[in-house]
Amino acid sequence: MADPPGCCRPCATCLLCLYSCQWITAKKEKRRGLRTTKCDCSWFFFLFCVFLFTLVWLYIAIIILNDFHNFNEFIFKQQKLWLDWSLVLLIATAVLITYSAVLLVLALCLQLCGQPLKLHWLHKILLIITALVVAAAFTGLGIKWAEEWRSARISLQATGPFLHIGIVGGMTLLAWPLASVIYRAHNTGLKVFLLLAYSAAMIALYLAPLGITSPCIMEENQLPPKPALVGHRGAPMLAPENTLMSLRKAVDCDVQVFETDVMVSADGVPFLMHDEKLTRTTNVQTVFPERAALNSTAFNWTDLQQLNAGSWFLERRPFPSVQSLSHGDRVQATRQKIPSLGQVLDAAKESNISIMFDLRPENHSDYQSFVNATLAVILQSGIPLQQVLWLPDGFREQVKQQVPGVQQVYGRKRLQDEKEPLLHVNLPYQDMSSEEIKQYRQDNISVNLYVVNQPWLFSVLWCSGVSSVTTNACQVLKEMKRPIWLLSLRPTCCSQRSTA
Repeated sequence: MADPPGCCRPCATCLLCLYSCQWITAKKEKRRGLRTTKCDCSWFFFLFCVFLFTLVWLYIAIIILNDFHNFNEFIFKQQKLWLDWSLVLLIATAVLITYSAVLLVLALCLQLCGQPLKLHWLHKILLIITALVVAAAFTGLGIKWAEEWRSARISLQATGPFLHIGIVGGMTLLAWPLASVIYRAHNTGLKVFLLLAYSAAMIALYLAPLGITSPCIMEENQLPPKPALVGHRGAPMLAPENTLMSLRKAVDCDVQVFETDVMVSADGVPFLMHDEKLTRTTNVQTVFPERAALNSTAFNWTDLQQLNAGSWFLERRPFPSVQSLSHGDRVQATRQKIPSLGQVLDAAKESNISIMFDLRPENHSDYQSFVNATLAVILQSGIPLQQVLWLPDGFREQVKQQVPGVQQVYGRKRLQDEKEPLLHVNLPYQDMSSEEIKQYRQDNISVNLYVVNQPWLFSVLWCSGVSSVTTNACQVLKEMKRPIWLLSLRPTCCSQRSTA
């Protein structure tokens, strides 16, 4: 078989060496007897499938970065080990996709050069391992983090048009090596099958835009107002979560609501804390090593005030943004203490920012006393009650009677037989479709979705008309003046004539 034009013998030799792990010269007499068998074709098909499989996982990995801080917290609770596992995920995924992509490119180049596709056994083993690792990742995601499948579906509303363009481009590039395969094939049935399969795939791709839907396909004058920002535990990328510093940083980000979690100490003082235990966000293991495993509510207020609630932020660096903090912010972070609810309400009143909180743990035997203590602090603070958004479901009717001015926020969708209309709902962003958000907006129901960190997700929810989003990345979303992309159905020239 003669070398195809443009394929030099040294290049063919190098390709064979990398793909087959054998230094076989590309001279005709040395290649005699080496042909691509059906088994070799099967391995090429397996390689192509592994590449696509890994490519899909790379997409999923990028999408779940929005929620990966929750995974880091989960691992810490289980193993007491803090690590930004998103870096591990991305590095491992990048290695797998790069390996399979390089092998695929080598195989296509060999095919164009008319060389046999003799995949080495070591590559075969590594490809099988790659497929098993990615399959295990998908399985683990489905078992432990199933809601991320809904995140992936939502992401298609932001990435669908661009994925479509990329796939069309990839299929167009694939036409060249495919034509080479068809030209060299001796089996007429195989030629017809490949032509029909490729043609069907291209026709499906060109018809795919008819099925692409996104709330961001609209005229710009129909774009809803930008969603308000709710600081998730303040501004946790800029300051230690649930601290006064975090509240001040949230105010600097134009956040309208400070979202937090409240617990009550053993002597009845409500304070800010998310975790049931103090180990993640304080130095309790140093100050009270024998009591570190106790729940937060087992400590009295005097003990809690002895703990540092900021040094962990610089030591563990829960977000990459910690590295860019100024020297002054670092010093301020190391001085943070656990704030009481009263201190936070005073700061919120002074900054004219609302506060929304959960009261935890709701399964505590003294939960009613927690509610009473919290309501007493709210009334004593003098904060305008409309600035307080109440999330807990426990004893909600009692709260309505004692402080009727507090805004009630519900962590569920409205019911068909709702006794009184809901005015505010607070839900995970995966739980509401764009159609539901639009319907709630038409019915004057304020919808807050959490936790929204990535600009692509914020853009989709903005186009859908959501009222507000809870975010860790207030400093990022603050700078967005419009969604990442907005696709008008009307030609630009027509829009200009209409505007004129």
